[in-house]
Amino acid sequence: MGKRIFLFLATNLLVVTTVSIVLSIIGLDGNSIAGLAGICFIYGMIGAFISLYISKWTVKKFYKVKIIKESNNNLKKLFLYSTVKDISKKAGIQMPEVGIYDSPDPNAFATGPSQNNSLVAFSSGILDGLNEQELEAVIGHEISHIKNGDMVTMTLLTGIANAFVMFLARIVATIIIELITDSENGIGYFAYFLIIMILQSIFMLLAYIPINAFSRYREYRADFGAANLTNPISMINALKALDSISGSLEPVKSDEYSVAKINSKSKMFLFATHPSITERISALKNIKK
Repeated sequence: MGKRIFLFLATNLLVVTTVSIVLSIIGLDGNSIAGLAGICFIYGMIGAFISLYISKWTVKKFYKVKIIKESNNNLKKLFLYSTVKDISKKAGIQMPEVGIYDSPDPNAFATGPSQNNSLVAFSSGILDGLNEQELEAVIGHEISHIKNGDMVTMTLLTGIANAFVMFLARIVATIIIELITDSENGIGYFAYFLIIMILQSIFMLLAYIPINAFSRYREYRADFGAANLTNPISMINALKALDSISGSLEPVKSDEYSVAKINSKSKMFLFATHPSITERISALKNIKK
């Protein structure tokens, strides 16, 4: 928990410092609508891209990912490395770093700021629970995410959403304050700040609806990419295996990177980052030869 708090504070400090320097250079202030919009856009985009830039480092630290080398003498790890290498070559991208981390939850995810600077990580649970053909399909799924540039696209969407939320919250907060106060009775900075925080929370929750809709769409694309790089049957079998293994595990109370999971279950469809396993299998059966 201490590392998470430190990382959060350090990231925000870096964002605030960087943006402050940029704003001082270009002379932008928030005393006008255009100025406020510009500041919110800069804050939103820089914050999102800083998060993307440090994503590999963050995942490695939080998950204690161990990077696999080609010289590894463990047969399963060597299979993982060589398969990532082969599928990356087939997809026409530079091979990402390959890592594993200790977790019974069957999961794999791709992260990193670009196609040429990425990481694919696999849990011990997915390595133990899937056969080689199923693992190959999962690798194809993650390589497809990298090939499609999904990390950068999600960062752009998040940055735009952050900027819009910051801007709209301040505009609405100003309107609310004007409606509830008069010239003789002003409102304190703390109250104004509190109103903004509440509005930002509400607007950000709403912003997750279109963001997560795109996230579900990209999961279908990655499934189709895996089917093309391997075959639809292997991807279908991998999804079935993941669903079966996940169903036998105790539910995890919290997971900072649940958005990255192949098998993500949500009771609220609008806020689900992944389609259900059933929907994904049905989509794959439509391209089954």
